[in-house]
Amino acid sequence: EAQVGVVHGRMTPTEIETAMTRFVRREDNVLVSTTIIGSGLDIPTANTIVINRADRFGLAQLYQIRGRVGRSKEEAFAYLLVPKGAMLSRDAAKRLQVIMDFTEPGSGFRIASNDLEIRGAGNLLGASQSGHVSAVGYELYTELMDRAIREIKGESPPEEEVKPEIHLGIPAYIPEQYMADEHRRLVTYKKASLAATDEELAGIREELLDCYGLVPPEVENLFSVIGIRNLLKTLRGKRLGYDGKVMTVFLQESSPVDPGRIMDLYRRKVRGVQLTPDLKLTVPMPQLEGRQILDRARELLRELGGQG
Repeated sequence: EAQVGVVHGRMTPTEIETAMTRFVRREDNVLVSTTIIGSGLDIPTANTIVINRADRFGLAQLYQIRGRVGRSKEEAFAYLLVPKGAMLSRDAAKRLQVIMDFTEPGSGFRIASNDLEIRGAGNLLGASQSGHVSAVGYELYTELMDRAIREIKGESPPEEEVKPEIHLGIPAYIPEQYMADEHRRLVTYKKASLAATDEELAGIREELLDCYGLVPPEVENLFSVIGIRNLLKTLRGKRLGYDGKVMTVFLQESSPVDPGRIMDLYRRKVRGVQLTPDLKLTVPMPQLEGRQILDRARELLRELGGQG
């Protein structure tokens, strides 16, 4: 006695609209569809979905398609079917387990995190990446995406932001033992990276102290590195590095650093300071370790900026 409608991608827009309208009006009470339904309309009266060969779908697909039901106060049901006795791949089994585990509202982020982990999208905080991200790096990839979206929208590109690199050979990260929740760590990394002043960094440190206890040295180093990065930004520096013997600062042509201050530094304090025509400044600082590296790097940048 069921009235069955059909929707798939080879139908014309008019045919799809007609089929969906019939289903919304309950002229059809069963809708057979391909994955095109994942981007369909919200149909509050639909409370049951059966997904055949669920092992062949990606996790994001399953989450999106499952979301076609349960859009109102009616309790909804989603049935994920796989062939009886089928040998599922390890990833397929993980996807099905995740979609079954996370059923409460607001599970989208956790499902997305598991999807990234299963597909091997790489370490968002490190050099290990996959796909297009691997080719250009995570930061450049997101920057290119942002520019492309702005271009499509007809918006003017933002002013190029100085994004200096810091290579000091110091462990600067949030240990898993200190903050076990991965989502919380990601949020904290982002919050810290966006901090523009020492006061903001101090506020984040106080939050961690209240929530997780004594801040470990690696996290203290992270805050110091971000503070050094902010100083280097104001000097329009491209890179700061230390190789165990020499501290090196690469400056842009638009840097406000006064060459006279560099010469003054050479005459007063340090012998062997060099500034090449491509604005590469090298300052001998042999045998520094741990916090000494961070402290001397900060001191050098403050002097170059006229704050020493």
